[in-house]
Amino acid sequence: MNRKAIMPNDNSTLLPSVRSFLSSPRQMLIDGEWVDAKDGRTFATVNPSTEEVLVDVAQGSAFDVDRAVAAARAAFEEPSPWSRMTPRERSHLLWRIGDLIEAHADEFAQLEALDNGKRVTAARDGDVAVAAELFRYFAGWATKMEGTTIPMSVPGRAFHAYTRREPVGVVAAIVPWNFPLLMACFKIVPAITAGNTVVLKPAEQTPLSALRLGELLLEAGLPAGVVNVVPGYGDTGAALVEHPGVDKVAFTGSTEVGKKIAAAASGNLKKVSLELGGKAPNIVFADADLDAAVAGAVLGGYFNEGQCCVNGSRLYVQRAVFEQVVEGVAAAARAIKVGDGFDASSDMGPLVSQEQHEKVLSYIRGAVDQGAVLNAGSADAARERGYFVTPTLITSVTEAMAVQTDEIFGPVVTAVPFDTEDEVVAAANNTVYGLAAGVWSRDLGTAHRVGARLRAGTVWLNTWHADDVTLPRGGFKQSGWGRELGSFGLDDYTELKTVIAELR
Repeated sequence: MNRKAIMPNDNSTLLPSVRSFLSSPRQMLIDGEWVDAKDGRTFATVNPSTEEVLVDVAQGSAFDVDRAVAAARAAFEEPSPWSRMTPRERSHLLWRIGDLIEAHADEFAQLEALDNGKRVTAARDGDVAVAAELFRYFAGWATKMEGTTIPMSVPGRAFHAYTRREPVGVVAAIVPWNFPLLMACFKIVPAITAGNTVVLKPAEQTPLSALRLGELLLEAGLPAGVVNVVPGYGDTGAALVEHPGVDKVAFTGSTEVGKKIAAAASGNLKKVSLELGGKAPNIVFADADLDAAVAGAVLGGYFNEGQCCVNGSRLYVQRAVFEQVVEGVAAAARAIKVGDGFDASSDMGPLVSQEQHEKVLSYIRGAVDQGAVLNAGSADAARERGYFVTPTLITSVTEAMAVQTDEIFGPVVTAVPFDTEDEVVAAANNTVYGLAAGVWSRDLGTAHRVGARLRAGTVWLNTWHADDVTLPRGGFKQSGWGRELGSFGLDDYTELKTVIAELR
């Protein structure tokens, strides 16, 4: 592996602050201090466009996790500065952090493009902008963590009964590599809004934006120990999940890992919230606006290099318009330019890692070996260097093929014809997942009726990827437990206490 260069490509210029950030090994954040791993271990984080090492990062062990949990516990318990902070003060702090993220948007966008591979413009206008907005939205909720009064019916006695919403305690946040900054904020923001403290483990493939976020949190005035950042591999996450000092685990990632987390958390019955895998069906009826449906299928299938759990990777099209829609999606896929995220002419960057690159290509090859047809794309790497995959559309698949049943997490869409509503609903729901789904029809009755029959946490009608920080997100079946964002996103970060006082 070439360790000599830290440039995205020959024609790109990094911001001085990004160059400075990458100029020396990155430490972990524990109790408000930047420290090395206790055993001195580090790991390399790699630019997926060039396969070159960006910088070495401290690799947390169980000992480092123990230090971070202890810091988070001390910051949570009275009489720490965090426990004494009023809701209004938390609100102002959250807003301040949002402003800082926005002020450093270009810097975060470059770090995401370098570490994850996504396009700089997509990172800045999408991930970073939403991260800033998350802090601002939840800033409003910090002062609205309200309880209720409840009348009691006890003859001859008077009581005052009410509820309180209180923080859970120490939260272990474990996040994936597809939206590194945004997923970190999905966990941190509601947790600290409710008054919890956090130990964050970013994905080993993409730790940089989480570490830079840690710097801004301290700059904004977040007390020491409230948010700790411990990079590492699966053993680091496992140590966090199993730690008896952790009160809740918030995880986004694969269903396979989610099951392991649920089992490990049973040791002290931690609260667990999980946003897991997806294999979203995207249903196009013959009466749909086909231009809009084709555009939606392209966005839904290839957004974020296909590395998005709510992407519409299973395209079902009514037989009368099947060929027309397939031709439209295939043409659009072939027109997508794959290239470095710093290249303004690129439409799609690389996949995040060599492992993911090989996995996605193996699914495509397996489908072809089983008789499927590539209408767009290739089973070969798109470039000699970098983890690039050509946007792929596959037909002639069966419901039993791995490419149709498994979450691939790459720019791969399968297209299957259908005849009747009942037939397509049965096929769409024939999956262990239930994260997202979509319906395209000019008949609102059809759209709403089919949408109601789909077993998924989010259903889009005549659109795809329409979203907002005010909306809850999560899944049915093996796509997870709990909901994130919106007012619902605070539920899993609070405990509900009932208080009863007798009035004499």
